[in-house]
Amino acid sequence: MKFLHFTTILTLFAFLFIPPTVHSQDNATLSDAEIAHVAVVANQIDIDYAKIAIERTQSKEVRQFAQTMITDHNTIINLAVDLVKKLGVTPQDNAVSQSLLNKAADTMESLKNAKKSEFNQMYVDNEVAYHKAVIDAIKTVLIPQSKNAELKALLKTAVPILETHYHHAKMTQSKISK
Repeated sequence: MKFLHFTTILTLFAFLFIPPTVHSQDNATLSDAEIAHVAVVANQIDIDYAKIAIERTQSKEVRQFAQTMITDHNTIINLAVDLVKKLGVTPQDNAVSQSLLNKAADTMESLKNAKKSEFNQMYVDNEVAYHKAVIDAIKTVLIPQSKNAELKALLKTAVPILETHYHHAKMTQSKISK
């Protein structure tokens, strides 16, 4: 059941972020304002997951990982906010952001209601899947669709940070699975 839940999340991300040309022509590409919104929302979601982890975990490793997520994702959000202010762009809500938020609400509810004995594994498994999906989305959709060079550069800057998170999550996953 737990595996199915995370597979569903990963499948959703893959579907949402497949380049729009693969979907029906009704799907328009994202504007830079929408891309900025998706980026901020995706980072805030991971901060919210980490806050739940800090409240629920007794594991020092999971707590440290979660704190890193909060710190690093806040930094990325601050960079994005500084950029949109500089460019005079207002991040624009969109269907992708809303879908992310809706799915995140389900995941947060699952994390909050997880049995204490299952929480750490559930949180870290989600982090692995979430970071993989977000990295793929940035590389295959957000960067290619960005028109503004500075926004594109910010997204490219975020990728190595997210890849480090992904590998950190995988390492934590292997430690708590033992």
